Amino acid sequence: MQQPAVCHLPNEDVEVLNSEYGKNVIKLLRIRRDDKKHFIKEVEACVHVRLDSVNEYLHGENSAVIPTDTMKNIVLALAKCKGIQTIEQFALDICNHFISSYCHVVYVKAYVQEVPWRRLEKNGIPHVHSFICVPEGIRFCEAEQCQNGCPLVLSGIKELKLKKTTQSGFQGFHRDKYTTIPDRTDRVLSAELFCKWSYGECQDIDFDCVWDTVHESVLEAFSGPPDCGEYSPSHQKTVNNIQMLTLARIPQIQEIEVTLNNIYYDDIDLKKFGLTNEKEVLIPVEIPYASYTCTLGRKKCLREQA
Repeated sequence: MQQPAVCHLPNEDVEVLNSEYGKNVIKLLRIRRDDKKHFIKEVEACVHVRLDSVNEYLHGENSAVIPTDTMKNIVLALAKCKGIQTIEQFALDICNHFISSYCHVVYVKAYVQEVPWRRLEKNGIPHVHSFICVPEGIRFCEAEQCQNGCPLVLSGIKELKLKKTTQSGFQGFHRDKYTTIPDRTDRVLSAELFCKWSYGECQDIDFDCVWDTVHESVLEAFSGPPDCGEYSPSHQKTVNNIQMLTLARIPQIQEIEVTLNNIYYDDIDLKKFGLTNEKEVLIPVEIPYASYTCTLGRKKCLREQA
């Protein structure tokens, strides 16, 4: 039986609002050997480009298309030739290569995240070539650049899991007939954090120092002083505390977004075992989970952008 022809709209009846393509999840390990001492960066990169035409989408005409396999090979070659001092600089190198090498590429975006390897130490002595993966959050960045434009960089932390067993509560909230939770003045605060921030000028920024300072600020604002902690009246206020401390410490950051995904714990009744349970044994509730997000920007920067 003959199949009916596919019906198409004429191209003049539609408008391409955005078109881009690229290669995702390009994984590589870059080793730099300085005599006996070795340095490593293991990263996962994605690169997408936008061309000055959309003929490949509208007409199936591929003469301007840079194959995604070529894009992957470029990332690998840049890792060899340029090295990876920081993932932010590597992302900028990727953007610069595509903008400077292909006149028909009008926009490029690079995403790079780093596997959290740390050099092994014994008795305070760093090992020359051995490392351990430490899950204290994954460092990532995004860079993008247009033709004749300045590059923009975002840096961030994701999958950072934090927990404190007291000094957290939630009370005085709105109530209606659907509200079932009671006020709480002492609860476990456990969350997975996502945080990203943007810079002003990308020149002369010590990306390593900034990332370490943000990471330290997150931990400090979440937990409070080590001997007594700090009370959190809500996840939202904890998000704000993280942002305010970060902005106070790092003037190069113009805008910061923080998300806390809550990991809730239920009390469990142990009376049937003849045992009491003073919030000592808890059961994690994986889904559904609550999420709290806020983006803060410096007012001066926002006024300048306007």
